[in-house]
Amino acid sequence: MKLDSGNICFGLSAELDTTSLAVYLQLLGRKGCAELLSERLSSEEIEVLVDMITGLMQKHLSKQEYHRVFLRDDHHHDETE
Repeated sequence: MKLDSGNICFGLSAELDTTSLAVYLQLLGRKGCAELLSERLSSEEIEVLVDMITGLMQKHLSKQEYHRVFLRDDHHHDETE
């Protein structure tokens, strides 16, 4: 899917919501947008956002997925291995 705001639409179907969220998060994570937004958020807003995202990742990603996908650390080994 092309990475632009024209591909974002929420509320029509679960599949479109999922696809739109992926594009939305990628746009949000682009360097210019991430830097501009982070400079304008208050300390409280940063804490709320980080807590929410961290909580969602803990809920939906395994430790291995977190390290491999989010941190891009293919060499992480869980202590239970």
